[in-house]
Amino acid sequence: MHLGAVVEYDGTRYAGFQRQKREITIQEEIEKALASVTQEQTKIVGAGRTDAGVHATGQVIGFSTGWKRPLSELQRALNALLPFDIAILELSEVPLDFHARKSALSRRYRYTIFNRPVRSPLSRLYAHHWVGELDLEAMKEALGSLIGVHDFASFGRARPGGSTMREMLEVDCQREGDYIYIDLVANAFLKRMVRSIVGTLLLVGRGEVSPQGFKEVLEAKDRSRAGDLLPAHGLCLTQVSYPRRYAI
Repeated sequence: MHLGAVVEYDGTRYAGFQRQKREITIQEEIEKALASVTQEQTKIVGAGRTDAGVHATGQVIGFSTGWKRPLSELQRALNALLPFDIAILELSEVPLDFHARKSALSRRYRYTIFNRPVRSPLSRLYAHHWVGELDLEAMKEALGSLIGVHDFASFGRARPGGSTMREMLEVDCQREGDYIYIDLVANAFLKRMVRSIVGTLLLVGRGEVSPQGFKEVLEAKDRSRAGDLLPAHGLCLTQVSYPRRYAI
C-alpha cells in the first residue's frame, strides 16, 4: 500500500526535515514511529527538505507499507508515538506512481514578521521581530518582479549539479495587525531562497533599496548583492499542491 500524509511540525528542536547522522530530524522521528507501529523499516519522502528551525503546517510525505488495518488506526497510533511537536494531519492511500517531491506542482511558503517596537514573547519562535516601520507598498511592488521563470542564483543555491532556474507562481505581502505575512508560491525553491528574498525585501521596506533595485539584485545572479539571510523560525511550509488525480 502506498500512502500520502500531510504533516505539521514545529521545527524549533530539529536540524531540518531530512535525516542526518548526528542530528535529530523530522524524517527520523516519523520513520521511528512508523517502524514501531508497523514493525517495518520504512523510508519516507518529503515534498520539501525544510532547513533547521523551519516549521510546516502542510508538509507532505509519501511511503509504502504492508499495513492491513484501517488507516485511521495507523494515523492514531503514529500520533500517539510522535513527539509533541510533530503530527500527522491527514493520511490516505495514493496511486503507486505518487512521489511526494517529484509529483508536486508547487510549494507555498510563508515568512512571518512581527513588526512593532516591543517584542512578543509568544511569537518569538514563529515570527522574526522587526522594530522599524516598513513600506509595504514598495515591498509589494518589488515582489512583483519575481513572478515568472528566473535564475534565482542571487537568492539561493542549487544542490550539486542542479539548476538555479525556478518559476515563481504567486507572491503576496499583507499586514494583519502587528504581523506582516509574505507568501511565495513556486514550482520549487532553492536552499534558503525564501529567507534570502525576504531579507532583501526588508531593505526595500526600509527605503535602502528601491523596487527597481530589488529587480536588479534578482537579475545580477550574484548572492553577494542580496540582503541578509533571515532567521529560520519565521518560515513555514504551508502547502504543497499536486495534480487532482492524487487527491492529496
